Amino acid sequence: AAPVSAAAGSGPSAPASPSEPSPRSPAGMLPVVAGLLLAVAAGGRGSAAGDQESPPGSRFVCTSLPLDAAGAGCPLPPVPMQGGALPPEEELKATVLQLRETVLQQKETIGSQRDAIRELTGKLSRCEGADGKFAAGTWKKELGKGKDTMGDLPRDPAQVIDQLSRTMQTLKDRLESLEHQLRANVSYAALPNDLREMLQRRLGDLERQLLSKVAELEDEKSLLHNETSAHRQKTETALNALLERVSELEKGNSAFKSPDEFKVSLPLRTNYLYGKIKKTLPELYAFTVCLWLRSSASPGIGTPFSYAVPGQANEIVLIEWGNNPIELLINDKVAQLPLFISDGKWHHICITWTTRDGMWEAFQDGEKLGTGENLAPWHPIKPGGVLILGQEQDTVGGRFDATQAFVGEMSQFNIWDRVLKAEDIMNIANCSTNMPGNIIPWVDNNVDVFGGATKWPVETCEERLLDL
Repeated sequence: AAPVSAAAGSGPSAPASPSEPSPRSPAGMLPVVAGLLLAVAAGGRGSAAGDQESPPGSRFVCTSLPLDAAGAGCPLPPVPMQGGALPPEEELKATVLQLRETVLQQKETIGSQRDAIRELTGKLSRCEGADGKFAAGTWKKELGKGKDTMGDLPRDPAQVIDQLSRTMQTLKDRLESLEHQLRANVSYAALPNDLREMLQRRLGDLERQLLSKVAELEDEKSLLHNETSAHRQKTETALNALLERVSELEKGNSAFKSPDEFKVSLPLRTNYLYGKIKKTLPELYAFTVCLWLRSSASPGIGTPFSYAVPGQANEIVLIEWGNNPIELLINDKVAQLPLFISDGKWHHICITWTTRDGMWEAFQDGEKLGTGENLAPWHPIKPGGVLILGQEQDTVGGRFDATQAFVGEMSQFNIWDRVLKAEDIMNIANCSTNMPGNIIPWVDNNVDVFGGATKWPVETCEERLLDL
């Protein structure tokens, strides 16, 4: 079979120059892998039948071109004129730069040749494994996708790589020899003063840049260490404060002078801060609810308490929501109460109700401020519900709305199963009588707090005197 060859360059081939190649030309330093010779052994049907099958047992052989044949397809760059106006040391420096550029070019050439060798080796292996089923014309098309080559390559691609490496090492040796010669012929003292000063300035600039970068990295490291230490200290401070708060709560719960001298604090308007009364209500035909509370929340103090039963979430609710007046809900029926308690001072509130004609009364600080009737008349209060402090229930014991939450403090929440006399209510408000509720008394072990609500020791009457 006839060899398949193509020019190594992408343009027309230049005639070989009889003169010595320029140091800048890759052809003068390294034998170029110029092409591939593809031969089909054991009797093919001729090189012209490019699309016919080769007989079994065919293989492709790769050989390298001799050194004197590499210059045919490699045009030479123009050689700089010698003996011009430039001094010898400038010419030597230019030559060194050219050689360095040649080294870089040769490195790129070696890399591209390695890729081409790997690709061709794989194709040859596939072709030999297929028992010669690829025709010569098909193989030429495959080769046409890669680089154009001419001549034969060595049989083993490793030999090509070794040969290119040896040539690269020879080029480096010549470069080092030329630099040594340059140093021998042109001493450091013979260099111009401005060149030496420029080199010294450049070295000084590089040294300063290096020191500046080191200092910058040291500053960043120090800043990161300081930020980490500050964050750790802040976290430890928060944890210590939390532990102290827990300790205070534990001491506070056990430091009540009597079981009823405590208050529940609900400082935020959320849907998860609340208190819960452990006991439930029996069926009631009348009741009196009294409590101390202090709030300055706006608009509206929210819901001091709510009682919900299955089927009726608003069985008993006391609420001041938005800009509306404070309201009492019984079985979802509403009565507006003439109470004003959002001034941030302690106030004593009492509400009475009876199922007979739905009569109700409202007391503030022992004084009756309003009364009415027809509030859920003849409706008994259903038993077995859930009594919540600080939240309005949409379902039994849950589905709280943050906009209706109570914000403030409350204490002495008591419930009786009868209507108290006005005289008794006045005595309670004046702190002259202690009357715990016979249905729901205000004692520590009957009140649980959730979501961040807290219980603190308090003597309500003494704090009220401080508000006056």
